[in-house]
Amino acid sequence: MSPRRNPVIGIAAATLGVAAGVAAGIAADRAGKHRAAMAALETPELLEITPDEEHVVLTDDGVPLHVEIDLPAAAAAAAAAAGTTRHGRPDELPTIVLTHGYCLSLRCWVYQRRALKEAGYRVVSWDQRGHGRSGRGEKDSYTIDRLGQDLHTVIRELVPEGDIVLVGHSMGGMTMLALGEHHPRLVVDRVVGAAFVATSPGGIMLANGGRTATLGRLMLERLGPGVLGPLSHRPELFTRIRRVGRDIEHFMVEQNSFASPVPRSVVRYTSDILLSTPLDVVNDYLQTFDGFDKRPALLEFRHAVVLVFNGRDDILTPPSHSELIVEGIPGAEHIVVNDAGHVIMLEHPDLLNAHLVQLVDQSARARAEQIDVAQQPRVRRIVTDVAKNRRQRRLEKEAAELVRSGRGKQARTKGA
Repeated sequence: MSPRRNPVIGIAAATLGVAAGVAAGIAADRAGKHRAAMAALETPELLEITPDEEHVVLTDDGVPLHVEIDLPAAAAAAAAAAGTTRHGRPDELPTIVLTHGYCLSLRCWVYQRRALKEAGYRVVSWDQRGHGRSGRGEKDSYTIDRLGQDLHTVIRELVPEGDIVLVGHSMGGMTMLALGEHHPRLVVDRVVGAAFVATSPGGIMLANGGRTATLGRLMLERLGPGVLGPLSHRPELFTRIRRVGRDIEHFMVEQNSFASPVPRSVVRYTSDILLSTPLDVVNDYLQTFDGFDKRPALLEFRHAVVLVFNGRDDILTPPSHSELIVEGIPGAEHIVVNDAGHVIMLEHPDLLNAHLVQLVDQSARARAEQIDVAQQPRVRRIVTDVAKNRRQRRLEKEAAELVRSGRGKQARTKGA
């Protein structure tokens, strides 16, 4: 059926067309302001990583989950274990399990995987059902509780023993709480550290961070089932819309994922991850966020070293969500980053990397020294990514000098 004969598809196309037109004007203005900054921050650093191992883990309802493992060099592992574990042995180090968020994939952890591996740790990353290279489940299986079971399956199959540090972004943090709710013994006995990155324990509405967030939430609530469902049956139409509006697509990702300039390659990379999630999967997950509340499960992490890390300008899970996590876990450290949005692991990777390495180190030491971390005082810090800002200003200055020198040469050439 053509878009003209299908009213829902027609409305969807018209809605996207109007949105693209409005966004185009905003994008042009913003592009002018941020083009130099984005160009200055561009880096030759690879946005891909080759895992040391790849696995497929089958869930009890038959969904194949794609898992990648990064293994540290022996020397790096030995250095990490020295002075942190009970006997100074690498096999006593915790394994880090990274769980991504809604519409993302394990690819979003590229910077963290590289940093944690270089720091000497074994890293396990996985694609949640319906995302990345993992298989799809039944429509009614896209729930936070089911994801908690999937995480348990990954741990059981690929981290069957030893200490664990769990790291979850957005829906990945919710998945960690579902694991704690349904498998509290595992969390209490084996999880020595946990990082809740730009996530929520529930109890308050998502995207309650101001007018932009409210508009985005209303669009999802009102248009989500009516537009995403039908469009999922017309992938060729969605592909055409994406192809025509590629610049707008990148702008919308940048606008809603980041709160500071990032390299254009990172915007493209993030766009490709976000918009590769099948539309029917995007639609089917929406209902699981309604009424989500895992606050009671926070107490299961009270014996772990806990980091709560979020951006001050996150419009999906603003700092108020992180505050609830801190209130529920005694001794949790809360880091709020200025000029940071929701996809903070790609926006401020070096800052998050440093805090994660520190978290794992502290977790290993706490286990070795049998420290009662629940008795530690809560710490809340608001930080700015000074290194990124300094680098941006330096590169922008160098770029401006190159432009000025180029103009000077042109002027001299004309005068001659």
